[in-house]
Amino acid sequence: MLMTILTGALYPLAMTAVAQLLFPEEANGSLVVRGSEAVGSTLIGQEFQQPVYFWGRLSATSPSPYQAAASSGSNLGPLSTDLRAATRQRLEALREADPAATDGAPVDLVTSSGSGLDPHISPAAAYYQAGRVARLRGLTVEHVRTLIDGYTEGRSLGFLGEPRVNVLLLNLALDEQAAQTK
Repeated sequence: MLMTILTGALYPLAMTAVAQLLFPEEANGSLVVRGSEAVGSTLIGQEFQQPVYFWGRLSATSPSPYQAAASSGSNLGPLSTDLRAATRQRLEALREADPAATDGAPVDLVTSSGSGLDPHISPAAAYYQAGRVARLRGLTVEHVRTLIDGYTEGRSLGFLGEPRVNVLLLNLALDEQAAQTK
C-alpha cells in the first residue's frame, strides 16, 4: 500500500509540479495560442493542403493524419510498392501545386517521419516551396526566403540534429503578414 501511494500518487505529483515550475510551456504541450484559441502545438505536425501554405512531412498515422494517439511510422521498407506509390503520389501533388519547381523535391517532402508527427521540414524543403507560396500570396520569393531564414531553428545544443523549420509557425507568420497588409 505504501509503494502504491509513493509511486502511484506522490511521485507523479512531484514530477508534475517540477515540470510545471521548470518547463511550463513544454509540460503543457507547447501549444501555440492566437487570441484565446490554441491553433496547434510546436511539437506535433499539422496537415496543410492548400497551396498557399508550406506543406510539412507526410504523416503515417491512421486513420487520419497527425493523430498523436496513433503515433507510428509506416514500417514500409525501401522496396515496398506501397511506399513507392505514396512517394509518387506526393511528387505528383507537388508538381501540380507548382509546375515551375523543376528541381528534385527534398526527401522530407515525400516521406513520413518515424513518428508520423514531425512538425518540421528541412530548410531545403521550405526553399523548394518558396516560389509557390510567394506567387500565390503575391509576395516576392526573396521575402519568403527571408521569412524561412527567420524561422529556421539551428541544431539542438549546437550539434544535435539538423537545422529545421517549424511548418506551423512559418504558416502562421505568413497569415499574420497577410492580415497586417489588409
